[in-house]
Amino acid sequence: MRTRIKICGLTREADVDAAVEAGADAVGFVLYDKSPRHVDPGRAAALARRLPPFVTPVLLLVNATPALLQTTLAAVPQALLQFHGDESPAQCETLARPYLRAARMAPDFDLLDFASRFRSAQALLLDAHVEDYGGSG
Repeated sequence: MRTRIKICGLTREADVDAAVEAGADAVGFVLYDKSPRHVDPGRAAALARRLPPFVTPVLLLVNATPALLQTTLAAVPQALLQFHGDESPAQCETLARPYLRAARMAPDFDLLDFASRFRSAQALLLDAHVEDYGGSG
């Protein structure tokens, strides 16, 4: 079994290049405007263009509007989606694209139920439960 590495929250060209040089399989761009690592769709596209073949761009989204989803996917059409908000399974599946689903871990969180509901996800990402969305960095 092969371990795959995704480096997320990159905003600078030098960091994207370093992640690729270090052997990352995927590089994530945060499109959640409340994150300190936020980039807009144009910036995500510019950074994704630096990626060589076989390094996957990942777009991290939190309760994104349909307009943001369409703009972002038009800017980075080859990207894998990563949902971190309150998206339902139906919302994650509506674009008919591969996606990852983040699970915000908390003492009363039922991971088996969550995994059952998001069966169509390519993978689940276990994340810290913080006040807002996303991990703690």
